[in-house]
Amino acid sequence: MGKLVYESPMKRQTQALFVHLLTATGAVFAMLAMLAAVDGKWSMMFVWLVVAFAVDGIDGPLARKVDVKTYAPRFDGVLLDLIIDYLTYVFIPAFALFKSGLLPGWTGWFAIIIITFASAMYFADGNMKTKDFSFHGFPGCWNMLVLVLFALSPNFWIILALVIALCVAMFLPVKFIHPTRTKRWRKLSLPIAFAWVCFAGWAAWVDFHPETWAHWGLLTTSVYLLLAGTLQQLFPQNGETGL
Repeated sequence: MGKLVYESPMKRQTQALFVHLLTATGAVFAMLAMLAAVDGKWSMMFVWLVVAFAVDGIDGPLARKVDVKTYAPRFDGVLLDLIIDYLTYVFIPAFALFKSGLLPGWTGWFAIIIITFASAMYFADGNMKTKDFSFHGFPGCWNMLVLVLFALSPNFWIILALVIALCVAMFLPVKFIHPTRTKRWRKLSLPIAFAWVCFAGWAAWVDFHPETWAHWGLLTTSVYLLLAGTLQQLFPQNGETGL
């Protein structure tokens, strides 16, 4: 049998605090993204948002591993995460969608109003997570959608339809997977989520050049992440009761 490794409470407290500090770097990346957005430097804005997205993907597992609730209870990691997520997932992408010209005239105003309003209500929903740690309704990942829209530049009516459909989907009994926490298909979902981050960073780095293969990678991985939860509902495992 292996020897039990003892870690002092002080070490555990230090580890837990550093995880909170890691999460808080998302606010810095949000500010850098916003400064780039104000100057119309969309590629740089998305680079910072992708960095923030990557941090958001690793701080949760680290927080559970070091048990931040026990060893660093002074700081509410869930609240900190929600604040940063609203900035990086909702507020900044909505601003970019409005200022970029992808939605002209009244359509831009309509989109930013319903995105920010619906997302604020969703983020305050205490039942946003399902029993298998998926999301109950579209989880407000506008950063992902807007990045794909920048890459593909579809007709503005398609963009508007997507925005309306996903705002409504926030409050419907539709499941959306969490790539790291939803156990079912995780061995597939996790690599696809990692691939999405790589494709997103690639697309932003080359300033959304239309001939890059990153666009196809983004589209393919986005479709999977968007529809995997629905497919799991349509084909439930034994014992699953839905949302």
